[in-house]
Amino acid sequence: MRKQIAAANWKMNLTLQQGEQLLNDIIAKPHSLAANQLAIFAVPFPYLPMAVQKLSGKQNVFIAAQNCSNKKSGAYTGEISVEILKSVGIQWVVLGHSERREYFNETNQLLAEKLDICLANQMKPIFCCGEPLSIREANAQNEFVAKQLEESLYHLSAEQLQEIVIAYEPIWAIGTGKTASSAQAQEIHAFIRSSIAGKYGKTVADNISILYGGSVKASNAVELFSQPDVDGGLVGGASLIADEFVAIINALQ
Repeated sequence: MRKQIAAANWKMNLTLQQGEQLLNDIIAKPHSLAANQLAIFAVPFPYLPMAVQKLSGKQNVFIAAQNCSNKKSGAYTGEISVEILKSVGIQWVVLGHSERREYFNETNQLLAEKLDICLANQMKPIFCCGEPLSIREANAQNEFVAKQLEESLYHLSAEQLQEIVIAYEPIWAIGTGKTASSAQAQEIHAFIRSSIAGKYGKTVADNISILYGGSVKASNAVELFSQPDVDGGLVGGASLIADEFVAIINALQ
């Protein structure tokens, strides 16, 4: 059974004290996770130890970094290695978010290197892919996403690929208030799964969780997550509001 995942991406928001309070508020609200369901919190680097300690012992709850370096160690001022993340108890990392691609020029090849170093060190990646508005308007989203998958993921073995969670994020729907309809989300999630099946076989494809990321909120989570190929969400703004994110957790199928 595929994992159903509600992943919070705090991005560059909240002070340490605000982040701690948000986690306290989420913990205090009624929510439950079935055996195949996970809640993941991708918090800013300085908050990782706090979040690990705060959520220690919570079943099926994990902390993720929002990025990592493609280098093992060395003179890379300002970068964070997988080894450093592991040393503070981190098991998950978000890679290739559209903001990293757009603002920091992260390429498919660079992300392939980051995936390799994560997998070599038993770090679980949430790999983001998705198209800008111009590509969607040209109805070329399938080709665009397929290239991202091929250039970053398809050098991996089937065993390695199954350690990865994929997050499809239509760039035109991130922080804009626009959301892909549930039918649009299902269509491209099914395409992603069929692309993986074409390379690795249906059994592998059916085991990979694919999340939707693009203005997910409590009001649309149930409908989005009810789609057969949508396995949860990578949540931005709504993850900063305790009531919203708890409702999203509870919307997991």
